[in-house]
Amino acid sequence: MRGNIISIALAAILAVLPRTAYCQGSGPDNTFGGTVQLDKIVHDFGDILVTDGPVSAVFTATNISDKPLVIYNVVSSCGCTDVEWTRQPLKPGEKGTIKATYKNDEGGYPFDKNLTVYFSEPKQPVVLRLRGESHKKKLSLGELYPVKFGNLGFKVVDIKAGNLSQGQSKSGEILVANLGSKPLDVKFTNVSENLSLKLSQNPIPAGGTAKLAYTVKADRSLWGKNYYYATPLVDGRTYKAVVRPSSEPAPEAAGTEAVVADPNPELGAGKSKIGIYAITKEDFSSLTKEQKDNSAVPVASESTFSFGKVKAGTKVKGAFEIANKGKSPFKAYKVDSESSKVKVSPLSDIAPGAKGKLEVELDTSTFPKGECLIILTLTTNAPSRPIMNLFLTGWID
Repeated sequence: MRGNIISIALAAILAVLPRTAYCQGSGPDNTFGGTVQLDKIVHDFGDILVTDGPVSAVFTATNISDKPLVIYNVVSSCGCTDVEWTRQPLKPGEKGTIKATYKNDEGGYPFDKNLTVYFSEPKQPVVLRLRGESHKKKLSLGELYPVKFGNLGFKVVDIKAGNLSQGQSKSGEILVANLGSKPLDVKFTNVSENLSLKLSQNPIPAGGTAKLAYTVKADRSLWGKNYYYATPLVDGRTYKAVVRPSSEPAPEAAGTEAVVADPNPELGAGKSKIGIYAITKEDFSSLTKEQKDNSAVPVASESTFSFGKVKAGTKVKGAFEIANKGKSPFKAYKVDSESSKVKVSPLSDIAPGAKGKLEVELDTSTFPKGECLIILTLTTNAPSRPIMNLFLTGWID
């Protein structure tokens, strides 16, 4: 039975992990592969009611190449979203559309859905996102924006930017609110390098909202998961966050209660920062077929290491064996763990045809009893697997 539950948990996590082959991160103005430009890659519906029924968004794709462009297919991440798209080839300079309709019939909670778009060029698919928050009843502005810095309200301060390729940037936007009765002047200080922020209107009107646009720029000194921070300056003052409990907690997928992941200690109640995180990987878009054929190909003998049933406080040691079946040395730029209680030994470069071991040590002293699932994410130099996910599983007694 325990094995079945862990399998369910793994399936739930795999459903939301980054898809490694996608064109995550874009060139200037949402361009991909020098062939297609999108008017946006994220559509945020904001706050809607279940009684609003289905809601639709349209993405516009422009052929910026010198030959015809075809939208081969668009695949939704779930059956809750229907898609339509332009079927005929787009001549250079022509525009086509991708229309997505979210059914909005699953009850009130935040949603974030992916659309995977397959073009004739670039060869790698592009991921579009539909997000928003559906509510069963109308909520006050304070309920909608439960994290407060003075009168500046945020829905969350731990903001996901998604995957980012080296040499590119990743942009997105969130809504913020003025919870007060006077216009609010907002600036940001202590902004991390490679992060830029811009409000759509400032001051923010009393009782109104504004879009906070962010852009994260890749840096070859940063790989894997990294946070970029900023401190809101509200009417010239710095505030510590006050967090109101949500009246509409988001449902969890079956099995995710077993996942061990540390909250970011820099964010949340009593802290003065917001944080935006991106997962930075290598950009292989310019490689030729020959270069890809001669690249590293990592293969783990097992993607899951089970430490069985142990008493809380036990220090568990394990290893993942990784073979390089490619023609170039394999390198892991970085190994991220969702838990700070996991120590990972550096993984040496693996020569073609050779094997290496990723050794881990887990301290279970602070873990709750029951199932345990910890995700390790490797950012690599392999075009076939720029991001590898490995799993530590077991039972704490």
